[in-house]
Amino acid sequence: MTSARIGIFGIGLMGHGIASNLVRKGHALGFFEHPGNQPVDDLRAAGAQGFSDRRALAASADIVILVLTGSPQVEEVLTGPGGVLETLRPGSLVIDCSTSLPDSTARMAAAVQAAGSRFLDAPMTRTPKEAAEGRLNLLVGGDAAVLESARPVLACFAENITHVGPVGAGHGMKLAHNFVSLGMVTLLAEASASASGHGITPEAFVEVLAKGGGGGIALDRIKPFLLAGDTGGLKFSLANARKDLDYYGQMAAASGAHRAVAEAVLETLALGLSRAESRGQQGALVPELAGLLRA
Repeated sequence: MTSARIGIFGIGLMGHGIASNLVRKGHALGFFEHPGNQPVDDLRAAGAQGFSDRRALAASADIVILVLTGSPQVEEVLTGPGGVLETLRPGSLVIDCSTSLPDSTARMAAAVQAAGSRFLDAPMTRTPKEAAEGRLNLLVGGDAAVLESARPVLACFAENITHVGPVGAGHGMKLAHNFVSLGMVTLLAEASASASGHGITPEAFVEVLAKGGGGGIALDRIKPFLLAGDTGGLKFSLANARKDLDYYGQMAAASGAHRAVAEAVLETLALGLSRAESRGQQGALVPELAGLLRA
């Protein structure tokens, strides 16, 4: 797999970084043409080929990588009419880097395996900046031997690759991670909204928390927005954050785990998203929640 033919679905903010690193490291790359893609002129210039037919892209690839929004999109691309499974080559590998529900992942993995191919769920953490730099973290679910065979390809765009368990465990870990990370940012956004209503400056808010129990990565990511209205610290949409917390709630419910805190975070994200949409702030990012929660 050191010179695999790779087909990728999903050239969004994260997928573009993954694709650019793969082609830079010498892999023959095909990508699915889609209106939601980021600009792909640089990928074409580097030798990547665009495909308008999912089946043709799947048939050309040793490895198919999915970087999609969630389970409905993954299921449609794999098993929908004209989907990947119609032409997936026996012995090939599907790597799902999306954020999906573990139950759906298990079904998709079974379908891929029934077609004679292999499957890994490998969702990622970090941001588009690290994706472009080839420094993502991957949380991998699936057979350890399959992971080892795929590691040279994954290392093209990932700095840390952690095997977290069987198929579905990667997506389960990603949902738990996003509950914790987005929950912390949501808490900070709500606290900042309250503080601003009592004459506390953003500078004081950030300084006090950074020197105390509120310091850490979550504060670092929301700080540029609190201080200067800059969303660059966390380029993650409120819509995707709300989706991920909804997925986490479904996962927790399926296992019977307590989820009251997760429900509160989901409710807060949904409120922020509703306010953003009512104000015409389509595509609002998570740091903007701090402003959206102010009275």
